[in-house]
Amino acid sequence: MSATATAPAPAAERNERRTLQGVVTRDKTDKTRRVEVSRRVQHPKYGKFIKQRTVCYAHDETNESHLGDLVEIRESRPLSKLKRWVLVRVVTKAPSRQLAALEGAVPGATPDAAKSAVTAKAK
Repeated sequence: MSATATAPAPAAERNERRTLQGVVTRDKTDKTRRVEVSRRVQHPKYGKFIKQRTVCYAHDETNESHLGDLVEIRESRPLSKLKRWVLVRVVTKAPSRQLAALEGAVPGATPDAAKSAVTAKAK
């Protein structure tokens, strides 16, 4: 065993944490978002590139992100049983959910009329 001790890393270097970008896939819980981070890896035997995903639960203090948003998350200390990430920023917002309700509606119609038309088609 050597008697020399290694010097501790500087604070700035020690606090650098991983940041990832992913898509919010669930926003039903308060201050928690489920974020899927996709990546492409090469198969070890066949060499084909395949898609893999990692599911991270991130803390969103202000509930600013919603379903479909592209977000940036940063590693943090454990916040709960599953949460180990914190939302840094929303990179791009998802298209409005209202547009999905208006799909197939008559141009110039009010959103309420479009919703009733969509429900009438479903019946």
